[in-house]
Order: sequence, then C-alpha cells, then structure tokens
Amino acid sequence: CRSPRETWACGSCSDPEKVLGTTGEFVRQHPNTARALTMAVLEASRYIETGANRSAVAALIADRAYVDTAEDVIEQRFLGHYEDGLGRRWRDPNPMRFHNDGAVNFPWLSDGMWFLTQHRRWGLLEADPDYLAVASQVNQVELFREAATQINVPLPAQPMRSSTLIDGSVWDGSDPVRYAGGFALHA
Repeated sequence: CRSPRETWACGSCSDPEKVLGTTGEFVRQHPNTARALTMAVLEASRYIETGANRSAVAALIADRAYVDTAEDVIEQRFLGHYEDGLGRRWRDPNPMRFHNDGAVNFPWLSDGMWFLTQHRRWGLLEADPDYLAVASQVNQVELFREAATQINVPLPAQPMRSSTLIDGSVWDGSDPVRYAGGFALHA
C-alpha cells in the first residue's frame, strides 16, 4: 500500500490476517460497494463457521489451486486439532476462527495501532504518528458498523481491546509511543 493514511482495512482479529483492504479513495468514491464488500466478507466468514460448512471450505482451500494439501490437514486446523510433525498432538480450545460473531472481522483500532508500532519499531516510520488517528482513518469502524448492522452481526462495545501477545506482554493501545520504543531489538 502507499501509506497507512491511504488505505482502508476491514477486519483485524485475534489472528489479524483476515482483512479486506482497499484505498481510501475507493471507499470515498464507492461507499455502497465498500459496504457491500464488507457485508460479503462477513457473510462468507459466518458461512465457514456454520455446521458442516467447515468441511466444504476445507476441501476448497486444500485444492491444488490454493494450498495443495490433504483436506484433513486444513479441516483439523479449523477444528483446533494440531500436531507438530514429531508425534505430539494437541487440541487448541480456541481453534481458527473466521467470524466468531463478528469479533474476528471487526477492525479493532488497537490492532491497527499495534501494526503501526511495529512499523515504527522496524524503521518503516521515521517518527511516531498519532497512532489512534491513523488507525481510526485506516480501519473505518463506522463503515464496518453500517455493514454489520445491516446483516445482524454483533458489534463490540468498544473499538479497542486488550491482547496478550506471544511474549506474554499485554497490548491495549494505551501508550503506543512507549511500546514502540521499548524493544531491545529495533531498526
């Protein structure tokens, strides 16, 4: 993308890779299309998590045109069943989600701010931006809210959330400047 201020993103999540992104110009010129695309992503995400649809979607994703692997490999991840290739198997109580009552797709401002802190940490931003303002402009919470409301997808009470990261630290967006500058390793 061009810059954080020029893109729009719909849907970060606990695994923030399920994103629909366009330019801000596209959203301004085609607001109804942007809302319809967001609704389509929400509907598709909800479909994946409904009953036996996981199996059908796993078969599609496993196809040679996409991941080119056994259907069972994909479906087991959808169900939270994992193995490490060394004989160790476990069940994750929080399996891969695509919708989770809309929480997966919600454009959390705190997630957008976290991504910006990483851009700052690794030298992709020369200075600390107004993290909340940029995340608010990019994540388009109001557009998401309009789309979700039209198809009865629940919305969180707040656009910020607290996340415990893999290193055990807690990210809540309260002090992004300190967080971005607080790593021993950075650019």
